[in-house]
Amino acid sequence: MTMTYRGTTALITGASSGLGAEYARQWAQRGADLVLVARRRERLEELAERLEREHRVRARTLPADLGRPGAATELRAELDALGVSVQTLVNNAGFGSHGPLADQEPARVAEMVQLNVMAVTELTRAFLPDLLADGRGALVNIASAAAYHSTPAMAVYGATKAYVLSFTEAVGYEARGSSLRVLAVSPGPVRTEFFDVVGTRDAAVGAMATPEQVVTATRRALERRTTPPSIVVGLGNRLSAAAATLSPRRVALAVSGRVLKA
Repeated sequence: MTMTYRGTTALITGASSGLGAEYARQWAQRGADLVLVARRRERLEELAERLEREHRVRARTLPADLGRPGAATELRAELDALGVSVQTLVNNAGFGSHGPLADQEPARVAEMVQLNVMAVTELTRAFLPDLLADGRGALVNIASAAAYHSTPAMAVYGATKAYVLSFTEAVGYEARGSSLRVLAVSPGPVRTEFFDVVGTRDAAVGAMATPEQVVTATRRALERRTTPPSIVVGLGNRLSAAAATLSPRRVALAVSGRVLKA
């Protein structure tokens, strides 16, 4: 079935570009009002103006750095003050880095864990009671195909995404008696600014997907009568995830190390 989100509001993090902007576009196309969160105010406002004009929805912008401790709690408080209720939460914000852990800046590692793990956890906890009570929307957390592998040269990133996958599947099981759809989405490499932040294309393993392909796969999974707890986007990524599960961990680790040029 094709779902409509008219009469609901979707909160999307990392919405200034890439996957976040595409989630905003496809949800607005189906009638959802939006709360767009990212650090770059100008980009958020440009996106919000365009989506309001093209789809006749309300798009609020809340610039915030979710890599800062306490930002998720402040975001919930700000929405409460505005009287905005949220029916769909898309935890998309995140980043990675490439290289041996010993060479990583400790502050950058801490920021990655804060954004990829703590912000996802805190935002999910902050909004989950309302999402469950309403039941018209969805909880979507962006994991990664890297969640299915140990990832030398991207040790922290892969581990954070493994957390997102496990966390979301568990929350989905807890929510099984409700009408809320809960989904972890694990894409492989996507044509976004992600690799500009990483600083190398060595981490781009497999065929590149477009943001539209990933978000469309998300939406179709949510539209199925029985929502799976998680999806891996792309046939090659699904095969790789299955192979990693079936292979001895030492073998899978060695393959990942060679592929990621660790």
